[in-house]
Amino acid sequence: MEELIQQVKFDKRGLVPAIIQDYRTLTVLMMAYMNEESLRATIKTGLTHFWSRSRMKLWQKGETSGHIQVVKKILYDCDADTLLVLVEQVGEACHTGNRSCFYRGLYERGDAFNMDKSSLSGILNEVYDVIIDRKDNPKESSYVSTLYSSGVDKILKKISEEAGELVISSKNNDRDEIIYEAADLWFHTLVLLGYHGLTPQDVYKELEKRFGVSGLEKKKREGKTK
Repeated sequence: MEELIQQVKFDKRGLVPAIIQDYRTLTVLMMAYMNEESLRATIKTGLTHFWSRSRMKLWQKGETSGHIQVVKKILYDCDADTLLVLVEQVGEACHTGNRSCFYRGLYERGDAFNMDKSSLSGILNEVYDVIIDRKDNPKESSYVSTLYSSGVDKILKKISEEAGELVISSKNNDRDEIIYEAADLWFHTLVLLGYHGLTPQDVYKELEKRFGVSGLEKKKREGKTK
């Protein structure tokens, strides 16, 4: 560990930028600066610590607000002059009350929505991010918080109901209803993943393993065909 810390290239002020990212959804939460002392404190405690350039002092994220960041992994880039810290964010990362500090748009291409926001993984990750926030920070007015407080049986019941409604909409050949019920089923599946501490990325990885492999051949190998 000591040798790896020595690889980090701090600037002339003794600082290195640290990008903080949600380890589950990969949402970029914030950017701050670390010096060697704060990096060591982060590694030692498992909670993010930074160096305040305005106050000229070490500070722990969430020390007063309770919105701590539990460190899962720390990476450094090819030039060793930038850190990427993957964390489990408790509450909001931004002092404005937003989940991420990057909530304001500056520029967007006309087709950016089609390229990014409308991508399946991007949408699922954003929805999942909100779901986990409602799990970690329950709110009386939140439907998701109510599901989690009711327990897994309630979540499973909702998934069963939504699956049944999707079947009925398909039997009725109602396009709009199929889309609506499929969205409900996906949503409640994300809630269930969050309950078990799983993420959309876990499902993506499983699908990647199956990509290019014949489904029939896979089932034969698993002994699932009759």
